[in-house]
Amino acid sequence: MRILDMVGDTPLLRLDKIAAEVPGIVLSAKAEFCNPSGSVKDRAAKAMLLDGMQKGLLKKGKIILDATSGNTGVAYAMMGAALGHAVTLYMPANANAERKRMLGGYGAHIVYTDPLESSDGAYLAARAAAAADPGVYFYPDQYNNKANALAHYDGTGAEILRQSRITHFVACMGTSGTFTGVAGRLKAHDSAIRAIAVQPDSPLHGIEGTKHMQSTIRPGILDESLIDDVIAVSTEEACAMTRRLAREEGLLVGISSGANVQAALKLARKAPRHSEIVTILCDTGTRYLSDSFWEAET
Repeated sequence: MRILDMVGDTPLLRLDKIAAEVPGIVLSAKAEFCNPSGSVKDRAAKAMLLDGMQKGLLKKGKIILDATSGNTGVAYAMMGAALGHAVTLYMPANANAERKRMLGGYGAHIVYTDPLESSDGAYLAARAAAAADPGVYFYPDQYNNKANALAHYDGTGAEILRQSRITHFVACMGTSGTFTGVAGRLKAHDSAIRAIAVQPDSPLHGIEGTKHMQSTIRPGILDESLIDDVIAVSTEEACAMTRRLAREEGLLVGISSGANVQAALKLARKAPRHSEIVTILCDTGTRYLSDSFWEAET
């Protein structure tokens, strides 16, 4: 077995303590921190790299280059090391210490971009670098690569259908690959399944890895026709739920996971009895231990 073979087939966990607030509703979450680099982005990175190899675009000696807010970059770095490719990543300079150290540990080269330009600045800089020297780089372009969403259509969505009796799917969006792929697969199976997008409630937010779509460059793979509703979550709500997941469910996960579960709980308060709401625990909380929100009271 290779490390790429460990991607996917993650458990679906019942959040029974959180769900105690909403009798008659099942809250479940995919434990994507069980992927080998610790996040859901392993699925997309693997799919995009293998697609590039199959198409002859990722050849021996080419450098993998892309923009990242952290998790996809860690996945690229891990897989690049395993496949024998150097990795260059464009990332906002205000990324936290854990991400920077993990990327350095895998040997990736990081180009830091203006933090005030957020993920959009990193995206534009990576695109320009790839266009300037296409013979040197393989540029997966995670925001516009269909293989990103297909990884979740074929993988995550299919797994959820096997593992649950899902009636509602809830997920935040960064590249939108997880939401678009999973929602597409669920609705192909049963058009009655509802897909709810989670959004930060403000352009200036601290929910790492998510986009406030009204104020940012929209990913090319986002399929808005799949969105049945949108639930807004504040940074404070996401942080509070992240602490609750650790202290009540024993799940040390990241802030986007907290946002997803908070949105799922909001939905559960108005959903029909006997609904099963499934969301995503996007990554491990060990990537956020330097963040001060852990010290606050729940």
